Amino acid sequence: MATRRVLKAAEAIREVIGMSILRDIQDPRVSDVTVTYVEVSGDMQQAKVHVSIMGTEAKQKLCLKGLQNAAGFFQRKIADRIQTRYTPRVLFVLDKGVKHSIQIAKLLREVLPPEEERGSCIGELKDDAAERSAETPNEGNE
Repeated sequence: MATRRVLKAAEAIREVIGMSILRDIQDPRVSDVTVTYVEVSGDMQQAKVHVSIMGTEAKQKLCLKGLQNAAGFFQRKIADRIQTRYTPRVLFVLDKGVKHSIQIAKLLREVLPPEEERGSCIGELKDDAAERSAETPNEGNE
C-alpha cells in the first residue's frame, strides 16, 4: 500500500506534467495527450506516467517518443514543485484503458437494442411487476 506521501507526490507529478504538456511543450509530436494517472515507487526514485493518446498507433508511438525525449524537462518542473532528496525519474507508459472503454461501448451499442426499445421493455417489466404484486394478497393484513 502506498503511503500518503507517495500518493501526494504522484498527484503533484500528474498535475505538473499535465499542465506542462498543455502550456510548455512546443514539440509538434506531442498532441492529444491526457495524463490518466501516475505511479510512484515507494522510494520515490521512479514515476510511471500513464498517458492516453488519441490517434493511430503510429501517432501514439511518435507522441510517446516525444514525451520521453522531454523527460528531463518534466523532471526539472517536478523538482521545482516537490521538495525531495531525489527527483523521480519519469517513464511514460501508454494507457489503453480509455481506448478499450470506447471499443466496449461501441460493441455494446451494436449488441444492445436502441434506447427506445430498452425504455419500452423496462416499462413493460415494471407494469408486469406491479400486476403481480396487486394479484398476490397481502399476508400481513390477514
